[in-house]
Amino acid sequence: MEWRLLTQRYLTAREAAERLGISLPTLYAYVSRGLIRSEPLDEGRRTRRYLAEDVQKLADRKAHAADPARAAEAALHWGTPIMESAITLIDEDRLYYRGWDAAQLADTRDFEEVAALIWTGEFDGARLFDQPTACAAVPDRPDNFPLIHRFQIALAAGAAADLAAFDLRPEAVARTGGRIVRCLAAEAAGQLHSAGIASSLAESWCGGDPATRKLINAALILCADHELNASSFTARVVASAEANPYAVVIAGMSALTGFRHGGFTEQVERLLRSIEQAKQIRAALEDRLRQGETIPGFGHRLYPNGDPRAIALLERLAALKPEAPTVALVDALVAEVDSLLDLHPTLDLALAAISLALDLPRGAALAIFALGRTAGWIGHAIEQYAEGRLIRPRARYTGPPPG
Repeated sequence: MEWRLLTQRYLTAREAAERLGISLPTLYAYVSRGLIRSEPLDEGRRTRRYLAEDVQKLADRKAHAADPARAAEAALHWGTPIMESAITLIDEDRLYYRGWDAAQLADTRDFEEVAALIWTGEFDGARLFDQPTACAAVPDRPDNFPLIHRFQIALAAGAAADLAAFDLRPEAVARTGGRIVRCLAAEAAGQLHSAGIASSLAESWCGGDPATRKLINAALILCADHELNASSFTARVVASAEANPYAVVIAGMSALTGFRHGGFTEQVERLLRSIEQAKQIRAALEDRLRQGETIPGFGHRLYPNGDPRAIALLERLAALKPEAPTVALVDALVAEVDSLLDLHPTLDLALAAISLALDLPRGAALAIFALGRTAGWIGHAIEQYAEGRLIRPRARYTGPPPG
């Protein structure tokens, strides 16, 4: 039942009552009190279905009351939120930044404006990004390294040179965030020009086509934040120790490179490269499944009906490159996985598809992810600095007894 609650949006009355350990009349009483939302299953019938999210929240509350220690432990593993944030809301298969639909922002705003929104609540990005970076003088960059590792080297050098980064007041951190993002963008593009970060990347990677610039801008925006994922939680822990924003971003980026997080994009790229023609898709999937492997790039626990970030980016890519072999391959792969497993594409698949279809440099998919997500890490740092408390969970000792 626990697994189903994470993958189903609705439960039957009997399933909901079983999960809560209550009778059906008690379930109906909870509904009448507004604790659980329900809706008709079919028009004209009395049968109703119950929102799994509400059932889970009520179950979590009951568990916390009965055993606070156990509830706190579960909260660290896709449990109920363990801290408050005003940055991102994930609701009904939609993603919102400070109340603004992220997919709409990707159509109407520049990445710098959305970063400013996350950091300050306003779209005024010009004053935060019109600054020199502290990374320009780093000698002997290893250009053959993947971009994500060059990012980490540039951040370490910038942290040593940028004394203003030790000012942890909200406005000062937002300005440091602007310098950090520009530092990373300069590392990826080689140089920045006045048209902005997405334009600089498009110019360096693809020749500066305006439509390509819009797609890269949208990808940066849709990567900007995703609530308390592993990298953002890591960033908040580091910020709670009052490390400066460079250290926060280095920590978040380190978590992002893991294969259970942003590093998934590289697995997706390998899968796409291994399937040269659409007719090989079924065989490739069968081979992975028979070996007990998952299909990378599909099935997000928070989006049972599809990751809105992937939907938005794959639609934009198909419109930009309708004849690209990668687009046809991804379309066929999505259809096959849906038929076999009833799973939908995630952001990782969309980023890998963009990288291959546009023939971007090695590691560009993860670099876009990291550059975009830096906006979120800085936003979480600002919130955590203001909180003024150290994040310090306790451990339940399971080792041998003393002596």
